[in-house]
Amino acid sequence: MTTQRKLTTILSADVEGYSRLMSADEEGTFSTLKSSRDVISRQIAAYDGRVVNTWGDGLIAEFSSVVSAVRAAIDIQVELAERNAGMPPNAQMKYRIGINLGDVIVDANDIYGDGVNVAARLQAEAAPGGVLISNTVYDQVRNKLAVGFEFLGDLEVKNIGEAVPAFAIRIGVSDAASAVPQAAGAARRSPAHAGWGSPRDATIDPAARPNPVSNPRSDRSRLILLMAVPALLVAANLATGRVPFWAKWPLLAFAFLVGLRWSRRRGIDRLLSLLIATAITVVLVNIFTWDGEFWGVWPFLALSAVAVLRLARSARGQDGNR
Repeated sequence: MTTQRKLTTILSADVEGYSRLMSADEEGTFSTLKSSRDVISRQIAAYDGRVVNTWGDGLIAEFSSVVSAVRAAIDIQVELAERNAGMPPNAQMKYRIGINLGDVIVDANDIYGDGVNVAARLQAEAAPGGVLISNTVYDQVRNKLAVGFEFLGDLEVKNIGEAVPAFAIRIGVSDAASAVPQAAGAARRSPAHAGWGSPRDATIDPAARPNPVSNPRSDRSRLILLMAVPALLVAANLATGRVPFWAKWPLLAFAFLVGLRWSRRRGIDRLLSLLIATAITVVLVNIFTWDGEFWGVWPFLALSAVAVLRLARSARGQDGNR
């Protein structure tokens, strides 16, 4: 039988400290494992991926699109972090994820080869709640996703002659972001790849970095702020007289900024989210200043057209990676 091979994107994931969690609370850990596995499987399917194999706390999946694999990994970590936020620290289940684009051997529904081994090695070196990618993945997604990257150096992989340049996706400012440099303990910076660590290549605009992996205290503070600012503005408006309702303008500006921040945390294209938010804001300004003429329709249509073009371009970019 002729061996079948193909180029695919491999995602490897496992639970950090799984044995410790099981020894502390076997039934509770198993229940959390099942629910987190459901999250991972759902996100993988949402990005047209396929779960190849599972074992214990580990999982291997494959994607035809590199961008989709990275987006799935980010959304997985975002949703799992949100679930962990409501749990005691010693009961939180954090996954490490590694992604590689490589040639694999296909056997029925399973895949084998160096491509899989590299993904598993990256996963083992990733920070809890973090994502580590190979240089082959980085080359495909660096200009397509609004997230930051940090070059960690060359990662030695067992039974593979050449070291693999590894990049951490900056999807948080606490667990994933601060622990990333320590996570790649085996990764060493190489002079041959020193240029990859330049500010332009290794890190995208910090303001664009999503912050899903944060601690519960930070999440509560952010929620309180989101609720307090609108409440204070409305209260100030009422205290100075109900008419005119001037608070609508700072409320609109606040909603605009919150919407942009949310889209960046979700890994949505920065320009696309800005266009959509601006179009909606223009319509609301027209409504707030209504004088019988819907003048906002023209800038709304223009911004929408540019957004559609941007979306089409992004879709073509993804198709090019399939």
